Amino acid sequence: MYRILIVDDEDAIREGFAEYAQFLGHDVTQAKDGMEAVRLCRAQDFDIILMDIMMPRMDGYTACKEIRKEKDIPVLMLSARSEEYDKLYGFDVGIDDYVTKPFSPREVLARVQVIITRHKGAQAAGPADTAREVYTFGGTVIDMSARTVTVDGARAELTPKEYDLLFFLVRNRGIALSREKILSEVWGYDFYGDDSTVNTHIKMLRAHIAPYEPYITTIRGVGYRFETEQPM
Repeated sequence: MYRILIVDDEDAIREGFAEYAQFLGHDVTQAKDGMEAVRLCRAQDFDIILMDIMMPRMDGYTACKEIRKEKDIPVLMLSARSEEYDKLYGFDVGIDDYVTKPFSPREVLARVQVIITRHKGAQAAGPADTAREVYTFGGTVIDMSARTVTVDGARAELTPKEYDLLFFLVRNRGIALSREKILSEVWGYDFYGDDSTVNTHIKMLRAHIAPYEPYITTIRGVGYRFETEQPM
């Protein structure tokens, strides 16, 4: 059983999902806007949050950032907007997945299971289970044990999935990695995304580590490779 918080200003969407999820035995709490979601998260814990973007009083992006200041709860964003910008910004504030409306409650719950399983696995591993790994590429220092990245001495704030992607690329540096390989290893075999998911995260990752983004090279027709030396 999962403790799910669904946040949406449309009653029909909240009630429709809640009815299906509760029928399967999950504990569902509802909120009509971002402010209510933040208050609920301060008062109790949830396994995952399903968050709409456009809501009165406080939008989903702002609510997500406020919640993340205090608690590490995975977020699945719900939106009628499918533009790349909305997805990019959502991943930038730390969401775990993005689904557009109208959606199937069955599909959403399948995504929920994948996200929660991955999130709990990452928590269980923790820094103590990993040998200290620190790599320096140009002015970029990547400390995998501490999950920190600094660029020319300044801390780069990456989302959890951006950290996972960067670490995977660095551990396999010098190797051409297909988009399918990256998806399966970083997101999991049962992830519902496609190649555009990898491309979007690579674009954000390059922006974070600029001016050293040339370390991440595109292999035409294949995928990406993290270089051992910065290309000229």
